[in-house]
Amino acid sequence: MAAVRAAGIEHPWAHQALAAEHALDGDSVVVATGTASGKSLAYLVPVLSTLLEGSKAPNGRGATALYLAPTKALAADQCRAVKELARPLGTAVRPAVYDGDTPFEEREWIRQYGNYVLTNPDMLHRGILPSHPRWSSFLKSLKYVVIDECHTYRGVFGSHVAQVLRRLRRLCARYGASPVFLLASATAAEPSVAARRLTGLPVVEVADDASPRGELVFALWEPPLTEMQGEKGAPVRRTATAETADLLTDLAVQGIRTVAFVRSRRGAELISVIAQERLGEVDRSLARRVAAYRGGYLPEERRALERALHSGELLGLAATTALELGVDVSGLDAVLIAGYPGTRASLWQQAGRAGRSGQGALAVLIARDDPLDTFLVHHPEALFDQPVESTVLDPDNPYVLAPHLCAAAAELPLTDEDLPLFGPATAELMPQLEAAGLLRRRTKAWHWTRRERAADLADIRGEGGRPIQIVEAGTGRLLGTVDAGSAHTTVHEGAVHLHQGRTYLVRSLDLEDSVALVEEAAPPYSTVARDTTAISVLETDVEVPWGDGRLCYGSVEVTNQVVSFLRRRLITGEVLGETKLDLPPRTLRTRAVWWTVTEDQLDAARINPEILGGALHAAEHASIGMLPLFATCDRWDIGGVSIPLHPDTLLPTVFVYDGHPGGAGFAERAFHTARAWLTATREAIASCECDAGCPSCIQSPKCGNGNDPLHKRGAVRLLTELLRGAPGEVEVEDAKAEEPGAEDAKAEEPGAEGP
Repeated sequence: MAAVRAAGIEHPWAHQALAAEHALDGDSVVVATGTASGKSLAYLVPVLSTLLEGSKAPNGRGATALYLAPTKALAADQCRAVKELARPLGTAVRPAVYDGDTPFEEREWIRQYGNYVLTNPDMLHRGILPSHPRWSSFLKSLKYVVIDECHTYRGVFGSHVAQVLRRLRRLCARYGASPVFLLASATAAEPSVAARRLTGLPVVEVADDASPRGELVFALWEPPLTEMQGEKGAPVRRTATAETADLLTDLAVQGIRTVAFVRSRRGAELISVIAQERLGEVDRSLARRVAAYRGGYLPEERRALERALHSGELLGLAATTALELGVDVSGLDAVLIAGYPGTRASLWQQAGRAGRSGQGALAVLIARDDPLDTFLVHHPEALFDQPVESTVLDPDNPYVLAPHLCAAAAELPLTDEDLPLFGPATAELMPQLEAAGLLRRRTKAWHWTRRERAADLADIRGEGGRPIQIVEAGTGRLLGTVDAGSAHTTVHEGAVHLHQGRTYLVRSLDLEDSVALVEEAAPPYSTVARDTTAISVLETDVEVPWGDGRLCYGSVEVTNQVVSFLRRRLITGEVLGETKLDLPPRTLRTRAVWWTVTEDQLDAARINPEILGGALHAAEHASIGMLPLFATCDRWDIGGVSIPLHPDTLLPTVFVYDGHPGGAGFAERAFHTARAWLTATREAIASCECDAGCPSCIQSPKCGNGNDPLHKRGAVRLLTELLRGAPGEVEVEDAKAEEPGAEDAKAEEPGAEGP
């Protein structure tokens, strides 16, 4: 308490005191309050108190605590905050960051003496748990596990982290420890339910935010229409990238400290380049005070940018979500959000970065030419009058669970008593892992049989394989990396790649050696990959009637191949040409929701065979765009296919699928909220002011079929007829169903949108 007072805090807010009380009573607790509401103090008070008491123990190392952050930047930032708060406590609290950037000479000291270890789920999975004998004294004394920004653990990544935490709990139990879990989250729907699914433990919820707020002025900004025409003569809006660069320039000129959040690495680089050029025309010294920040940079580059932002040396930063969680930046005046970030939780998280010292602040959401962004700008109640989404994850996904069972067996042989900890799907998977020769049963336990590291089987970020290294051809210099799953669409031969304001052309992509060779260039265009997609139904888990039609949920196999790329003129997006590519197809087994319509429904909707493909394709595009309102997914997490006569259903069918092996819970969420989801989709199409369809309603900028065919009015009539027979929210007896658990591109006749 003296240390807290020394930091200038006389009295905690009510939610901080309540969370600390639960923690000291031994209850796992989730604090789900707004940005800058002092969540850190809520868990630091009980943790540091316990470490302080433990340091007085005559024998042993005393109590220990583990802090998990989704990003290295956040762990580094928290370490600074802990050292500052704990300074009056002397050597009783010994915080240390243990991640991939930690020098090897420091790691042994941390294992032996660190009592507040800050790391990330990746290092826990690959570094700490497999080496648990070397961490035995730390794990034996583990009192608290802090999970910061826990709302980010969703989808496949969240499902992996849930299993990593179960492995941690199992090892702690073997060493005689039973740590209390303290979770911090941005405001979220049902935070205790999501926290329970993540940790596997009952968790108390503290969600009443008692902290005072500075005024936040929130603007919804729609870029103007240009005189240009896009595909099919549709009107073209000025890009969100160009508008954001202009706004960042204007704010920087006025000395207003601003972060612009951008959805893609390329977008962050583009905005910083445009802003630097425009600032240079006003005052050459200002251009140096704007930069880009994104994943894929080298660690020393990221740390230097963080320091410059902290010190105020930088006035403006164009950042990906790598910074959304990364740094507690006080003194920011404004936040620009270039395109809806996918969830209301992320929107408020990003907007909350401004005004963190209690002063007033500005947040601007700049809409992209996209169905969901346009819908939100014209329906602000969908942002301001709705609660944030439930966090969707599925720890029982067999593609997630199987590698973690192998990793657990490699850490300590798995017994029958261990199996319930990992979930109900475990018993079914164990014989399959035995049959595959990965595990072997000896007497009462299963053992890992291979020489390689079992932890390497699980790619917890879901990136699918070795990252592709981006190397400058002339010098051999490593510029950065891109995950293997994105390589086909982002660093194919001929792709334009941006890095720290410089433009490169990809000369070659070697998938075997995981290397993309690039050379510096200045093309007047950007590149966009196109792909083809085919889908087949493997198994239908649930099928419910929607009038004469059907709504289904089950397993599918998706075959996807990048076949070409477009060159688009910068700023305007005008297509300059298309180049064929020769890349191997990729197959994905995943989960999907799909709906079918009958001949009678088509007749009632006045849809003849000539417009059927276009109506289905338009409904598919728009429904993918709208799903992030109902599931905590991003448009890039999901894909879709629409087919006038699908060989498995023998009916006109629209599929929306999870873009991850085994599924991520998004399609399941879509199935359970299908009526509300498809009603919003119909409303988004019908309320758009265009005549025949545009990027704001049914067009996708990366459609492999060149947005052909599309039929706007047909899609509205089709969805109207489908919804006429829709029941309420779908309830299923199946226990699992109670847990709601990239690039756009198109292809097979008539359309497909892939992650």
